[in-house]
Amino acid sequence: MSAETIRALDLLGVVANALLAGALARGKRYDLIGFLILGIITGLGGGMIRDLLIAQYTPIALTDPSYLAAAVVGSLIAYVYPTTGRVWRRGARFVDAIALGTWGAVGAQRALAAGLSPGAAILLGTITGVGGGVLRDVLVRRTPMIFGGSTLYATCATAAAGVAVALQLLMAPVSRGGLTTIVGTLIGGGLCLLAYKFNWSLPEARDWRILTRDKAD
Repeated sequence: MSAETIRALDLLGVVANALLAGALARGKRYDLIGFLILGIITGLGGGMIRDLLIAQYTPIALTDPSYLAAAVVGSLIAYVYPTTGRVWRRGARFVDAIALGTWGAVGAQRALAAGLSPGAAILLGTITGVGGGVLRDVLVRRTPMIFGGSTLYATCATAAAGVAVALQLLMAPVSRGGLTTIVGTLIGGGLCLLAYKFNWSLPEARDWRILTRDKAD
């Protein structure tokens, strides 16, 4: 997978997440500024948090104007055109799932390239995938979706990041190429699509009680 292909997937993910944020903004009857702010933060937030935490990169959203443009375009489309219907939902979910896998894998690789540990790389890959959505939910004052009550999402980003890190460490540099990103994207994105289809989610916490046998009088 070439760098341009990864970048294209990255930008598609920005547009998709800005569209999803726009659907939420429409439901809350926001104006154009509300659409733009919510879309930009959702589309770019995860990558910016990652780059700021790594502290070796100026956030790519600030150095490559295509990223901000993609977020603005997605927000404007959602503002002008109602994001409703089964076809739109399926298309947006597919692009979102592929972007989630890409962000998880690429985020982890950037962390490894900066000299961070495998555990830190997996954490930053996960943050790259879900950070924008968390910021979006906080802004609209609702419990972030990754905390529960929805299908697998953060788990999928973690899976993509974990696979990318494992392959990066196990494979020789010559044979890696774009394989780590391809496999990470397929694992994370595929898991996300399966979770949508079969409504997979993590179990909620339960109240555990110690059962005792009453003593006979």
